[in-house]
Amino acid sequence: MAETTQTPAPRWKIDRVWCFVLALPFVIAVFDPVQAIETFRFALEAMGQTGIFIGFAVLAIGYLKASGAEALLAKAFEGRERRMIVMAALLGGLSPFCSCEVIPFIAALLAVGAPLSAVMAFWLSSPLMDPAMFFITAGTLGMPFAVAKTVSAVGLGLLGGATVYLFAQSPVFADPLRPKQQSGCCGCGPSPFSGAVEWRFWGEADRRAVFRDTVVENALFLGKWLLLAYMLEALMLRYIPSEWIAGFLGGQGVWPVVMGALVGAPAYLNGYAAVPLVDALLAQGMAPGAAMSFVLAGGVSCIPAAVAVWALVKPRVFMAYLAIALVGSVLAGLVWSASVM
Repeated sequence: MAETTQTPAPRWKIDRVWCFVLALPFVIAVFDPVQAIETFRFALEAMGQTGIFIGFAVLAIGYLKASGAEALLAKAFEGRERRMIVMAALLGGLSPFCSCEVIPFIAALLAVGAPLSAVMAFWLSSPLMDPAMFFITAGTLGMPFAVAKTVSAVGLGLLGGATVYLFAQSPVFADPLRPKQQSGCCGCGPSPFSGAVEWRFWGEADRRAVFRDTVVENALFLGKWLLLAYMLEALMLRYIPSEWIAGFLGGQGVWPVVMGALVGAPAYLNGYAAVPLVDALLAQGMAPGAAMSFVLAGGVSCIPAAVAVWALVKPRVFMAYLAIALVGSVLAGLVWSASVM
């Protein structure tokens, strides 16, 4: 009897973000043909202006991946607990991998008794800044804002680590882990925290392949999100009255900063896409402090970062994670607002 079963041919995976990016100008053209052209032109010009920063970003990520430098992050969780907190907060912003890649590593650390304080410091600072985000933020919002956000990310990590350290025996942080650990990933590959570091990676074919694949993958990833964000920025500048933004998120004092943090969580699409959107909001009257609290609170509570925490700890610890992020974002926004003024 002849074999009638065949291995199905691999299917192309459709990227919904790219589909939306390509379709958006045509959708706009149905209602406003002139704005469709303007939106596309605005996005291309913005990409050209930030192209050099995107290039630096993807090359930096490729180098860190290919050299295996990520393995050095494991050293942040060695030594005394207070040292761990400081090192985890400092190194969290340097990790160039997605949040789901952290899950297996963090799960293993927690299982063998690593202090939750250091893990919390890393969790809070890691999604807020990385090499790619720093370059893109500096190119769009300016170097001072990028530096301030980096300092705020580390500060937020230190705040979270210190809070857990001081209240480790409280009912909130006692017995923090879920009964069954979830170590699944979202398709980003195995944990990057193992293996030797080779700074001159180009001498090994496997590492050269990692560099090439990482650069291409991240260039496409950043490209799709930034194109989408720039087109949304153009639409915001065209259709949303500036007085609305100024009335809701503008002005001085605590209220705009608090609102920036509260709005940041549900409005956050992606850490990279948020940068052009914040640029548009600032142009329409958003207060500088509200912009800072927006990017910090949104970065911590965005789905990839939040899922990494939710997958491993009990709901009360997860709620504490969000509360620390909100408080820290407001404090950072107030400090940034005062420094700008």
